[in-house]
Amino acid sequence: MTVVVGVDGAGRTHRLRALAAAVTGSVWFAGGVTAALEDAPLVVVDDAHRLDAVVLRELAALCRAGVPMVVSRRPTIDRPELAALDEAASAGGVEVLGPLDPGAVARLVATVTGRPVSPEVVEAVHEASGGIPVVAVAIATAPADGVAPALLARVQRRFAVLGDAAVTVARVLALRLDLGDPVLAAACGLDLTGLATELRTLRDEGLLLPSERMIPAMAEAVLAELPGAQRRRIHDAVAGALLAAGADPVAAAGQLRAARAACPAAADVYRAAGERLRFTDPAAALGWFDDPADAGAGSPELAAGRAEASALLGLPADVDQLTLTTARERMGAGAVAAEEGRAARSAELLLAAGGPGPMLAVPALVALGRPVPATRVVDPGADPGVRARRVPVAESIVDLPASGPSPGGGVPLALVRLAEGALAATEPERALPLLIEATEAIERGSPQLVLPDTPHAIAAVVAVAAGDVASAEHLLTRARAARVGGPAADERHRLLLAWARMRAGHYDTALHELRFPPGAEPAGRDRLLRAALAAGIARRRGDIAGLRDAWTGIEPLLARRTVDLWQLEPLEELAVAAARLRRIGRLTPVLALLDDIVTGLGRPAAWSVALDWLRLQTAIVTEDVEAAAETAERMTATGGTRPRAQCVAARQWAEVLAGIVDTDEVLAATEDLHAAELPWEASRLAGQAAIRTGDAGAARRLLERARELSEPEADSPGGGGGLSEREVTVARLVLAGSTHREIGAQLYIAPKTVEHHVARIRGKLGANTRAELLAMLREMLDG
Repeated sequence: MTVVVGVDGAGRTHRLRALAAAVTGSVWFAGGVTAALEDAPLVVVDDAHRLDAVVLRELAALCRAGVPMVVSRRPTIDRPELAALDEAASAGGVEVLGPLDPGAVARLVATVTGRPVSPEVVEAVHEASGGIPVVAVAIATAPADGVAPALLARVQRRFAVLGDAAVTVARVLALRLDLGDPVLAAACGLDLTGLATELRTLRDEGLLLPSERMIPAMAEAVLAELPGAQRRRIHDAVAGALLAAGADPVAAAGQLRAARAACPAAADVYRAAGERLRFTDPAAALGWFDDPADAGAGSPELAAGRAEASALLGLPADVDQLTLTTARERMGAGAVAAEEGRAARSAELLLAAGGPGPMLAVPALVALGRPVPATRVVDPGADPGVRARRVPVAESIVDLPASGPSPGGGVPLALVRLAEGALAATEPERALPLLIEATEAIERGSPQLVLPDTPHAIAAVVAVAAGDVASAEHLLTRARAARVGGPAADERHRLLLAWARMRAGHYDTALHELRFPPGAEPAGRDRLLRAALAAGIARRRGDIAGLRDAWTGIEPLLARRTVDLWQLEPLEELAVAAARLRRIGRLTPVLALLDDIVTGLGRPAAWSVALDWLRLQTAIVTEDVEAAAETAERMTATGGTRPRAQCVAARQWAEVLAGIVDTDEVLAATEDLHAAELPWEASRLAGQAAIRTGDAGAARRLLERARELSEPEADSPGGGGGLSEREVTVARLVLAGSTHREIGAQLYIAPKTVEHHVARIRGKLGANTRAELLAMLREMLDG
């Protein structure tokens, strides 16, 4: 006596025939117990699970009376009568028909097709059929394309007799998603007990693999049989269950995308995935925002997230889709406006946003020469009478909040320090430590918003203005390593890094950074920076064609007159290019705007000197002796290494252009310029003085100095351990026992900046302790 167990399609009947063929006179049970069965040498009972209770009891009695019997059934024993027959008939053992292995599938397919089968076909049939013989045969004998007709018919027959719950579970499983039991049950409208019952039914029906996943070929047949409207309802139920279960939206969206779900609930999941990824992976987020649009979600619902992701990627953002009624939309639109170079519009939107928006507006307000509203944001108590006062920003009027944000009021510390540093930018040496602190805070944990500009970028601009290119390079390199601000900010950091290196005389590395991905186009602000960088490189190479190319396409951008303080120094290169190309008149309105900005800030020495230095450079190019003299006369600075060096050099330039050359004074001025990280300008001053002096010996000295200054510096000009010249200077003072404050006072930089230099020196040398650092410095500098 034997019991053959297997799911439908596993070959139970085929196995019974083989057993019956081995016994002469075997009788197949056809319904009803008769006396003839008592004398049969073997009674064959197929599909015992389909028999009623009375017949099962009678067969069990025959079996117990000693009548030989083989029985086949499904794996599930769901009635006591079936259990009794199974117990009586299993005296000779139980055979379990599991899935076929690839070798058995190969033999089966070869038999039904009558031809040899390649390993690739065997693998495909085995994978699609799950090793179930009836499914493998249907696949092997079906037309090449589409669902096997035999499987589609099999599904239709099964669904005609199965209950609604089992059919629903089958249809959800056919999507082949990785759903946990609670989510699967919720999607099917069942509890876990009911789900277990229906899964057992579907397994017995031969639709599921042992893992309770649906057999791939059967899943295709189920979906082929599923009407479109019903499929959308299934998708909606699954998406709703995923949302209700609190599933990770990215994982859930991936599941629904795999199922090609396009329904309102799926659109919610796709949008949630985009929202989750918009700051960490904006490119992927845009893809998720596309899916809900395809699923019928309204554009306004997606506009804010799409604008944020686009801004982070540096792609055009459709801000027209934004209603600008929420803080989030205003901050997103403000960031986009900043990237486009429209600082006034950016400030207007950010001030109106609330929350951290006004704090984010401070760098733009300072860059526009509007310190009063910027001060009110950072320190509302500075004017106790301010309560929702209307403050003009460019051509617009916006309301300031009744009370500004503070470190304890929910605004991240990084943004507070950024605002404070920007507000202090009238004195670059004082601003830099605050901005460095902002960069460190951002790196510890970037806020979940799109920054109009990063602390690293603003700090780099301020550092270059202070003549501290080493800090600018270090901050920008660190920003790129930490991926601060997303891909668009990374491109800005890269261009600023090239700019800082060019100003410091590292032309080769600047050219390396200037390389731009094919087909990409930066936003307006960075397009101007890139043009200025290209113009600066061309100027230093004496490349008139390069100057012309850099100028091409930049005039329309300048015509918008949207420049700000942070662009002042790069504009110097464009001004020189315009002067060389006899188009300086195109820049006159822009220079007037810059003059208004610097005036609005109270004409701080660093920036007023920088603006006058720009005018001096154009006067030098056009050899306008009178303009150079007037500009030099106007330039005065009492503090700051770089402004003082520029003022001294300006007077020497004016005299050289007038034919007066004091060799010692010129050489001293070039030393100051070189120390202020302006080696190109120092070289040109020495070269022009050499041309104009009548003293041959002096000319030789000046030309030799010009050549020394014009040679591109190596990456480690200080000559020690990869340290820059400024770092070597700081290192020597550290070795001499000077404190950070003493070093700062001697070099005209803040103690925080000294600390920054020392940290960079330690990192380059690999020193873990101060003792190690001092030992390495002694060996390197005194050895």
